[in-house]
Amino acid sequence: MRELPKYYMVRVIAACRAQLALVGAELAAEGRLAEAGDVYFVDLAEARAGLAGADLRDLVARRRQAYDDELRRRHIPRVLLSDGTEPGVTPAAAADGALTGTPASAGQVTGVARVIMDPVGAHLEPGEILVAPSTDPGWTPLFLTAGGLVMEMGGANSHGAVVAREYGIPAVVGVPDATGRITTGQLITVDGAAGTVTPS
Repeated sequence: MRELPKYYMVRVIAACRAQLALVGAELAAEGRLAEAGDVYFVDLAEARAGLAGADLRDLVARRRQAYDDELRRRHIPRVLLSDGTEPGVTPAAAADGALTGTPASAGQVTGVARVIMDPVGAHLEPGEILVAPSTDPGWTPLFLTAGGLVMEMGGANSHGAVVAREYGIPAVVGVPDATGRITTGQLITVDGAAGTVTPS
C-alpha cells in the first residue's frame, strides 16, 4: 500500500514521456530537431514553439554539450557559491603523505586497496579496501567483503558513508582524486575518525 503513490507517479511519468516522444518524432520529421530524443532537452514552452515553427537544433546542441560535459565530470563540488562557482578549499596538511577527506565511519583498518570505477562485474576480496569515485545502491554488494571505504565524492550522509556505518567498516569520503592517487594492490590505512588515508 505504501508504494501505491509511487506506482501511479511512475505510470503518469511514463505516459508523459510517451507523449513527448511523439512530439519529438514530429519535430524531428519537420527538421526542427536533429533526432526525436532531443525533445527531452527542451521545456514544454520551447516544444510548443518548435511545433509552431521554431528551429530548436542549436538550442538542443548547446544543452546536449553541457549535459555531456557534466557526465564526464570527475569532481562534484561539495559547496557552491551563489554565482555557481566552487570556493577554493585547501585540504588540511596530513603527516606521512596521507590523503585527507571527511570522516564518515569511525574505525581504523590497514589493508590492500582495490580501485573500482564501476561495480558491474567488480570483485572485492575479503578485507580489501574499496576505493571508488562514489557509490550508489548498485555498489552495496561490494560492502559485504570490504574492509574499508575511500571515496572521492560525498559527505557524511552520502550513500557510501551511510552503508559503511551500517556495516561497521571505516570510511573516509570526499578524498580528492583518490582513484588516481591510490593504486590497486597498494597497502593503505584508513582512519575513519580522523578522515585520513595513509600509505603503509
